[in-house]
Parts: sequence; C-alpha cells; structure tokens
Amino acid sequence: MQSPSRVQGCKARTSSPSRPPKAAYTLPALFLLAGCNFAPKYVTPDTRTPTAFKEKGPELSRDGEGWKTAEPRDGMIRVQWWDMFHDPGLDALENQVATANQSIAAALGNFLAARALVKQARSGYFPMLGVNPTVTRGRELLPPTSPGALQTPVTVTEYSLPLDASWEADVWGRVRNTVNANSLEAQATLADLGNVRLTVQAELAVDYFQLRAIDAQKKLLDETVVGYKDSLRLTQVQFDTGLASGQDVTQSATLLNTTLAQATDLGIQRAQLEHAIATLLGQPASSFSLASQALSANPVPIPAGVPSQLLERRPDVAAAERRVAEANAQIGVARAAYFPAITLNGSAGYQSTDLGNLISGPSFIWSVGAGLAQTLFDGGYRKAVTQQARAKYQVTVANYRQTVLTAFQEVEDNLAALRILSEELRQQDAAVASSQQYLDLALGRYTSGLDSYLNVVAAQTLLLGNQRVALNLRMEQMTAGVMLIKALGGGWEGTDSDLPKTQAKGQANPPDL
Repeated sequence: MQSPSRVQGCKARTSSPSRPPKAAYTLPALFLLAGCNFAPKYVTPDTRTPTAFKEKGPELSRDGEGWKTAEPRDGMIRVQWWDMFHDPGLDALENQVATANQSIAAALGNFLAARALVKQARSGYFPMLGVNPTVTRGRELLPPTSPGALQTPVTVTEYSLPLDASWEADVWGRVRNTVNANSLEAQATLADLGNVRLTVQAELAVDYFQLRAIDAQKKLLDETVVGYKDSLRLTQVQFDTGLASGQDVTQSATLLNTTLAQATDLGIQRAQLEHAIATLLGQPASSFSLASQALSANPVPIPAGVPSQLLERRPDVAAAERRVAEANAQIGVARAAYFPAITLNGSAGYQSTDLGNLISGPSFIWSVGAGLAQTLFDGGYRKAVTQQARAKYQVTVANYRQTVLTAFQEVEDNLAALRILSEELRQQDAAVASSQQYLDLALGRYTSGLDSYLNVVAAQTLLLGNQRVALNLRMEQMTAGVMLIKALGGGWEGTDSDLPKTQAKGQANPPDL
C-alpha cells in the first residue's frame, strides 16, 4: 500500500544575489508558491487480484459454447442487461424503475448535492467582491478660527460608494486539495448512483422471476387438481360398483384437498412479491397488479470476465477507490493549516459630502493591502486534525480492499451456485421422469386390482413433490444468474462504473463535474 508520505511540489527557491528584491515581485512570487501541494502523491492501493476465477460456471448455452473469457469494450455499454433474458414483461418493468424508484432518485439527489459542493469549493479560486454603499449624517465641531473663539457645530452628510475585494492566495494548496477532494467525492456519489441503480434493477429481476416461478407452480397445482378430481370421480364410481373401498375414496379426497390448500397458500407469496415490485416501481401496492404468467425465461450463458476487469465494472468498487483518493487529498488540506494564510485586500470607490459630486474624479478613493495570519499555538489541534485525516485514509484503503474481496466472493458464490444448480437440475429432471413412470405403473396395477389405491396416492404425491422441486431449482438458477450479472457490474460488454452513457426516458444525463 502506498503510504501518504511524499509531498507534491513546493520546492525551495532561492533568490539570486544579483537581483535585489522588489515590491513588484511579490504577486508573481505568490503565484509561484501556489504550486505547493501538501497532499501525498496518490497511488491506487494494491489489491490481491487472482489470475482467474476458481469457479468456471456451468455450460448453459444450448449451442455448446458454455463459458468463455469476456472481452469488454468501453465503446459498448450494456445498460439494459435484462434484454438477455428475452422476457417482455421484465423489459417493461425494468424500463420504468430508473425513473420511478425512490432510492435511485435519492442517490441522484446525493450526486447533485456533491456536484454543487465542487462548485462551492471552486469559488475559493476567485476573489470575493462586495459593495457597501452608505449614507451617514452627523454633527461635528469645527476647530476655532481664532484663539479664544468657540468651536462651531456643523451637521455633515457623507455619501460613500465603495467596492471591496478580498482574495486568499492558495499558496499551500488548501483550496486545490479541497476542490480535488470534493470532485472525487462527487465521482464516488456518481458511482453510488450506478450501484443503487444496478442493485434495484437486480432486485426487481429477482422478484419478477420468483413471482413467475410461483405462477408456474400455481399452474402445475391447478393442472394437478384437475387430474385429482378425475381420480376422485373414478374412485367414487369404483366404490359405487363395489370395486373400491371407502378408504380409497377418502385417500383420493384427502390428496385433492391437500393440493388445493397448497395452491391457495401460494397466493401469500405472490401477493408479497407483487407488492415488493410495486414499491420498487414507486407505485402504491394497492394500485399495482401483474397478470399471472408462468416462468418462461431461460438462463443465459454468462461469460465470466477476468478478475482485473471486475474492478472496472463494479460501481461500488469504483466508489470505494474514489473515496481513497478523496481521503488522500484531505491530508493535503489538513497539512496546509500549518502554514500562514495570505490575504490580499483592496477597496475602491467614491466618497463625498455632496451627493451631486459623488461620482467624480476628486471623490474617487482607493486602498490596497495584504495580510498574513498564522496560528502560533493551538494546543495540538492541527496535529490531531492531520492524524485524523491520515487515519481516515487508512480506513478508506481498508474499505476499498474489503469491497474488492466482497466482489470476488459474490462472483465465486454465484458461479458455484449456477454450476451446482445446473447439475442438480439434471438430476431432478431425471427424478421427475422416474416419478412419472412410477405413477403410470401404480395406476396400471391399481386398475388391474393388483395393488391398493394407497400406492397410487404415494406415487402422485412423489411426482408432484419432484415437479415442484424442479420448478424451485429453475427459479434459483434464474436468481443466481441475475445476481452474477450484478456481481460482474451489470454486464460484460463494457464498463458500467463510470458516467452513465444513457439514461432512462425522463431522466437527464448528469453533466460533467
């Protein structure tokens, strides 16, 4: 890690004996000294970056491509990463969230406030100008005109129209480092905006796929209920003709009612997910609804980029790194307080006791001056402030490194989840197929009078359970795919951690800082 120890600029200068000091050299000397900068030279903190991801991911591609090394290009920014799922319903929702979500609106407000602070800090480069016109009327005593004479009282009205200017020379880099720190914080809040936007978009996609998976389960249960009703009618007919027992009828009715209850129970989860989506879209839950539609989107083959590219894509990593640079600049601000503040003052205007002659040559007045202010004793205040700035720098370095470690963890977690879920789904699909065969055999033996209806009930229960597990695994696979996209920074055909190249309709592009 680069320790904040080296100081930029501010080299000692000596005057030549052949050049005597002149008053005219004072102002140019101040501008030369303005090159001083007591902020340490910034170097991005080192991070442990693996050469490759441990998890390679599953081969989800139907054409056999599987996973490949990403080749990001800055000229191609994939903002609408959800297009890869080819789900019109998801597309419609994601296109609304950028302008309607209140978390994104709050993050945008934070960025605009941070950008305004940059403009506020830049005002320190310029002199402060002010005008203070005054009118004063008072009584004065004129001196006596002769010895022994009394002083003569007179009433005097004085008009003044001065223009005052004051400028503090940025000799030690305090203003420049403040501007730099605020600019870096604005860049960090812009990256925060990108991170909030990406997080909200991913959360919306996860909720959407979970809701569609529930719709798929509801469809499965409804279809199963239809089959169970047919089985109950068949069992009742067999009972009426003496071919089945009352126990068979009871078992069939129990299975039907249990499945109906399971289908009804799904309504709670679906309603809560629908409400969550409404909140993400900035709409009241009471006025928002989504028509039922079974999950139809398929996982996409997501290329796993090389680890170094991960640091460029993720907006949270970019924000953490910018705050390290900001803390580095704040050290320069703290160290500049050890040196005197040099202020240039000037005033020019008109002053007269006759309003009619106020704006005239004889009434013109002016003054110029310079001041130097230096704290001689502060009880260790400046030293403590500097130590605090250095400690905050160490905090931001640790936070940056932790953010990078978390980024790699999230990628590896979701790569592992996708790889394991891919294998588990193949196994579960095989279990569904064998459960269907088991049910067919049980029905055949029951209708032939070889087995009791209890075997049919067990086979139907086993098949439905395996079908629901398979649907849940597909939902988890879609969720892991979305979270992997989020962990990779929202895509792999470019970077999404810098200024957004496009904005959703209705939201203006943030101007340059």
